Amino acid sequence: MRDGKGPSRAPVLQFTNCRILRGRRLLRWEDLWVREGRILDPEKLFFEERLVADQQRDCGGCILAPGFIDVQINGGFGVDFSQATEDVGSGVALVAQRILSHGVTSFCPTLVTSPPEVYHKVLPQIPVKSGGPHGAGVLGVHLEGPFISREKRGAHPEAYLRSFEANAFHDVLATYGSLDNVRIVTLAPELGRSHEVIRALTARGICVSLGHSVADLQVAEEAVQSGATFITHLFNAMLPFHHRDPGIVGLLTSDRLPPGRHIFYGMISDGMHTNPAALRIAHRAHPQGTKTLSGSIAPMDVCVRHFLQATGCSVESALEAASLHPAQLLGLEKLKGTLDFGADAGQGPMWGGLGSLKIQEFLGGLGQGQGGQRVESLLCPGSLTQPASLGQIPLAQQARLSDI
Repeated sequence: MRDGKGPSRAPVLQFTNCRILRGRRLLRWEDLWVREGRILDPEKLFFEERLVADQQRDCGGCILAPGFIDVQINGGFGVDFSQATEDVGSGVALVAQRILSHGVTSFCPTLVTSPPEVYHKVLPQIPVKSGGPHGAGVLGVHLEGPFISREKRGAHPEAYLRSFEANAFHDVLATYGSLDNVRIVTLAPELGRSHEVIRALTARGICVSLGHSVADLQVAEEAVQSGATFITHLFNAMLPFHHRDPGIVGLLTSDRLPPGRHIFYGMISDGMHTNPAALRIAHRAHPQGTKTLSGSIAPMDVCVRHFLQATGCSVESALEAASLHPAQLLGLEKLKGTLDFGADAGQGPMWGGLGSLKIQEFLGGLGQGQGGQRVESLLCPGSLTQPASLGQIPLAQQARLSDI
């Protein structure tokens, strides 16, 4: 059947002999159909459009998984997003292109605490941008600071830290300038007037994250009640867990959250910043896996591998921690982090660049999935785009990150 085929019709690509990560399960003996960067419903393709595939790709039993989403990346490859240069966009573009090689297909460029003039110069130069062969898509900027705790500032420069003044949200606008390109703001909820700011930011569709904070559990719960939905690098730069007051960490099992509200959390799963036991505690507190992964100076695919090894979770859970869950955090789960019909796939020219690598290499030589399931190989995630990695952050940035 080729009815409707014409010179202007976009070609249909069919992936065969693969396992598709969909609905938290690896579906066997399923094919994936794609056209113009969208995943197709084959029944509609067959019975309504009366079409078959123009091209086929035999995946050799590999896994097809959605692209990774990195919601906290400060730069890489000699680029620091917090540097106010005249051409910030070229640095963002370089990082966007390089991180494809480790499966990251969408990201939030992250700025650390900076003076207002830096925000005013940098933010207008980082617009939201779709991904494609040129690089990963930009989902919006993550502003980590300057409204954070001095005690838990980590590597953030103390001279530029701020608190909220009497007209709190006006102070936010004066500090950042336009919020048009902003997707996430990390703040310390114990700061005076923070709840006013949380409500104002969330009303604009901006995700509020709690981090670099000395907040106790009650303050953290009140922040969530005001609209906060994320925790920046769980366990790091916050009060340690205590049996009388678990602090922000206690949100993972709190019974005082609004009905239906999910709290997501990032973890630095690089084998250095967070002990494997801490990763297991967080994962087992949320067995459904409401989490995302932060990469530190390690590539995102390395973090996924370490998370899998440390927690003993399934391959499906490890992959979704870096794809579906960040998409859910940002309200993008209909288009990203999933291989459901209608979701983003990849631009046509990228399909030919799909590569495969042995699961033993990608997942540290484990060779076994949950329940002893043999996993032979993995098509590197990338929303079916060219797979990707973070690479090395400059030495100066590494020094700052090591202080977290």
